[in-house]
Amino acid sequence: MENETRSGAELVNPYNDGDPKARQVEQMFDSIAPAYDFMNTAMTFGLHRHWRNRSLSDALKSSASPANILDIATGTGDLAFYLHRHLPGASITGIDLSEGMIAEALAKLKKEPAEAARRIEFRKADATAIPLPDGCMDLVTVAYGVRNFENLRAGYREMRRVLRPGGTLCVIELSCPANPVLRRLYDIYSRNIIPAVGKMVSGDSRAYSYLPESIAAAPQREAMSAIIRECGFSECRWKTLTFGAVTYYIATK
Repeated sequence: MENETRSGAELVNPYNDGDPKARQVEQMFDSIAPAYDFMNTAMTFGLHRHWRNRSLSDALKSSASPANILDIATGTGDLAFYLHRHLPGASITGIDLSEGMIAEALAKLKKEPAEAARRIEFRKADATAIPLPDGCMDLVTVAYGVRNFENLRAGYREMRRVLRPGGTLCVIELSCPANPVLRRLYDIYSRNIIPAVGKMVSGDSRAYSYLPESIAAAPQREAMSAIIRECGFSECRWKTLTFGAVTYYIATK
């Protein structure tokens, strides 16, 4: 609801310039779009592909042969292309706030076989106001996107709205290790090394400082699962990967 009190990562902004968070997030991803794929691989040592594969493999066990899939915060289309390779008969829609990210995804799509262009669509759209009818999707995915939402619960309610009854939600999100020693090492890496490399590669001095700040502020594990259930999903479960650096959530409408 519009009157909900914002908290956690909803209050962490990329630039702190007075614009609404959604607008700042859009500007940030427009800025880093050309460097996004390289930085994803570099800062995760390529593990983002393992995290994607494990999470989606689990999600697809709960959503046998989905015909219609929505990938929210699609970025440069990584999940959409992966899903097309594994489910070539499915229709896949990827949405993102950032025109820059959508442009990168469309450039990739042009290099794919013609069948991909018939099955995958990318469009600019807000996850808290998805321009799709009720109950039209079998599977909704969102990777590394929900902590960027200006209103997390509004986003989850929209995901539930566009899912058919029995449809599956898969959320993949960065998280902080629970082990104190690993958390200290993680903080050093995420708050010092990643921002320095990110600034050098992308030219954006704030984007990769915002990253660890938003991760730390976002609800994690059981707290995130509770919000998903609060927004009307059932059977929500979560699993951590790589010592807790990533958590994925599987829920059912």
